[in-house]
Amino acid sequence: MSDTLRSRLRALPDFPDELPVFDRAHVPDDPQILFLQWLDDALSHGLLQPHAFTLSTSGPTGHVTARTLILKDLDRGQWIFAGARSTRKGIDLAANPSAAMTFFWPQRGRQVRVTGEVEELPADVAAADWRARPETGDDVNPDWAAWALTPSEIEFWQARRDRDHVRHWYRYGS
Repeated sequence: MSDTLRSRLRALPDFPDELPVFDRAHVPDDPQILFLQWLDDALSHGLLQPHAFTLSTSGPTGHVTARTLILKDLDRGQWIFAGARSTRKGIDLAANPSAAMTFFWPQRGRQVRVTGEVEELPADVAAADWRARPETGDDVNPDWAAWALTPSEIEFWQARRDRDHVRHWYRYGS
């Protein structure tokens, strides 16, 4: 890397001067409640697409890929998303049903990472999601799938100006 690029990258601003305080002593037992609080905070501060996340998967070759998706729902501890089975994500999930979701709200200095196992949901769930999309009509795309990620770990991360960032984890299973 050139010294010029290195200097430019080091000089970039990171987070706003005013950041929320994250007190780990007062987090709810249910991580979905905390996520919804943070999502509502992002919405109230005018962040665009705070329901967008990066989905990271690994397919048959072991190579990791990532793409941006939209969270569709939270249901009984599961994190719901959708897409076409024939895409890289669908192929990856069919071969290796493990994934990570990363939500990042730089204007609030916040990130949420959700990792776990993924299962494809019943066809009626995918069909309902397809029909809810704008301008898709009534004919359901047979390639469309809905998936649910059941977390093994959820990490909430809050930036701080002094770089002593705050993390809180929810862990499940062994």
